[in-house]
Amino acid sequence: MKYINLDHISSNPLLPEVKQAMIEAIRHDYHNPSSQHRAGEEAAAALERAREQVAKLINADAPKEIVFTAGGTEADNHAIKGVAMANADRGKHIVTTNIEHNAVIRSLRRLKSDGFTVTSLSVDEQGRVRPQDVADAITPETILISVMHSNNETGTLQPVEEIAAIARAKKILFHTDAVDSIGIMPFDVKKIGADLVSFASNSFYGPTGVGGLYIRRGVKIFPILDGGVQENNKRAGTENLIGIIGMGQAAEIAARDIDRRHAYLKGLKDLFLRELPNYLDEVIINTHPVHSLPHLVSASIRYIEGESVMLMLDDEGIGVSTRSACATGSLRASHVLLSIGLSHADAQGTLVIAFGIDNTESDVTRFLKSLKQVVTTLREISPLYKKAAGRG
Repeated sequence: MKYINLDHISSNPLLPEVKQAMIEAIRHDYHNPSSQHRAGEEAAAALERAREQVAKLINADAPKEIVFTAGGTEADNHAIKGVAMANADRGKHIVTTNIEHNAVIRSLRRLKSDGFTVTSLSVDEQGRVRPQDVADAITPETILISVMHSNNETGTLQPVEEIAAIARAKKILFHTDAVDSIGIMPFDVKKIGADLVSFASNSFYGPTGVGGLYIRRGVKIFPILDGGVQENNKRAGTENLIGIIGMGQAAEIAARDIDRRHAYLKGLKDLFLRELPNYLDEVIINTHPVHSLPHLVSASIRYIEGESVMLMLDDEGIGVSTRSACATGSLRASHVLLSIGLSHADAQGTLVIAFGIDNTESDVTRFLKSLKQVVTTLREISPLYKKAAGRG
């Protein structure tokens, strides 16, 4: 039986064209892009071609605004710590939200130990921060605002254009974590107005372990890795050329197919949401009905534990997740779900369903049927469900 992957938020399979590009790169046996001889120049040319491909995907002004990293986590760390270190003479205050990815939260926690102060804003019940709250949190010491573009657990989009405008008016740098957005939906750094943008290759069907940070020309930022002069002196260390070539190919395909990809994924998501009430009751949808990623749904199934559902679905050949892969193993309820007002019990019953371009409508139907069977089985032995239904 076909295994159905509905956990495309954790990672995505390599596109065949991406895999082939990486195989060809391995066969070519590229040299170090920093070497000055002919073999090094060939490697540098391949590196710069990938930089151009990525820059085009997000409509950057120039390829040099792209700094390659080892993934989204490093990009977030670089944006936050790099800006903080470079601008500490201007102030030591940063504004963020309480639903950010751990790469942002823990970077800010580290900065607190160095004397920085952080204002973490609450979101509303639909998971969005109010731009006015951002404006009200700004002080004369504020040097950076970091608000994610889309949440990796709920899929809800933030009003980043309004926030970027507020930051620009106050001459404060604005960073957005767009790891789960870029390559899945149209994304234009100029339209958004962000100064720094984090992204990861595996989110748009490229290889894992490679990503990048868009740094608008003129932004003052320090490297967080010291060593050589790679990446225009912004990130030391020999680049992961094979991975970057794969990411460049994935970016080129995403730029070509983005409208069709967005529409197809949204169609699968809409089908699921439309049919879900016919299979299950007592389900809370945590994803914003309008402002959200085209492929992700966060659903809290009441009176049962999401982890049990996930494991039983896996036995049925269907893969879903219960929260961010970076938080897997934690027994605590998701900080994101608690922030939007869910109880601990409902938060623990949450599934994250993320469709991919390899999924079909028949996959959605099979998933719904299996989900109904699994939930029915678990609710029959759930004391919470029996109590709510007046059976116990």
